Amino acid sequence: MNIQDIIQQKYNQLSKGQQKVAKYLIENPKDFAVKNAQEIGFQAGVSESTVIRFCYAIQLSGFSELQKIIRKQLLFKESSLGQFFSEKLEWVDKPHFFAKVMERDRKHIQDTIKTISENDFELAIEKLTQAEHVFVSGLRTSFTAAHWFAFTLGLARENVKLIRKETDDIFSTIASMNENSLLVSISFHRYLKETLKVAEMAKEQGAYVIGITDSPLAPIREFAELVFPIYRSNRSTIDAAPALMSFINALVAGVTVRNPDRFKKRKENYEKLNGESFFYYSDS
Repeated sequence: MNIQDIIQQKYNQLSKGQQKVAKYLIENPKDFAVKNAQEIGFQAGVSESTVIRFCYAIQLSGFSELQKIIRKQLLFKESSLGQFFSEKLEWVDKPHFFAKVMERDRKHIQDTIKTISENDFELAIEKLTQAEHVFVSGLRTSFTAAHWFAFTLGLARENVKLIRKETDDIFSTIASMNENSLLVSISFHRYLKETLKVAEMAKEQGAYVIGITDSPLAPIREFAELVFPIYRSNRSTIDAAPALMSFINALVAGVTVRNPDRFKKRKENYEKLNGESFFYYSDS
């Protein structure tokens, strides 16, 4: 497990000062590789002793051990795709390859469960249920999840829109948002500027923003009232997909049972339209 994973698991247990150190570490890992604890404290706006206590809080012996780990991680840093590939190589000649991959996915889902706050989840369900309009944003590797979430949530409630940058007038869409709107923003490493800008502008319009990302320290936190960190192995965004899909499925399920009468009405209307043979092939 790398330092980013450890910080993600321990972040809510850290003091305010230690959280500043954690945030500075995530954003400036190279500084930790070359500067001493006093310099890091000055840059992070805390004391040197707070930097040392941060090391203890994440189960390290001190700043020297942290620095050694950071240097090693920077030296062997891989791309998300490279890590996804290299991890699977160790299983390629072993039996039950598919089972090993799926077992790893199961573990990532279990690890994600541990990072999700029950209170935050219930608040998200309440907001998703009560909002007049729900907008969903996600690009590149996040687009498939955003598309599935918008479509499936749209079966459970009305007025759900997926933001498509290639076809939508983004400014017109954001201009339609207000304090009764909600934006779900899915933003994973490498944190595309477009996704973050949409979240920033939505917040300025008064919309409630829920961020789904890979770390409590991810950039989307600056614009989101609620942030849900999805566990992923090292920097492999691809490996995060099963846990991400499982979590957004839980959100849709929560909205469905929170307002069963609305869902029943939506279901009846959907099935009525769905029954029209015009839309489907029939051999009769």
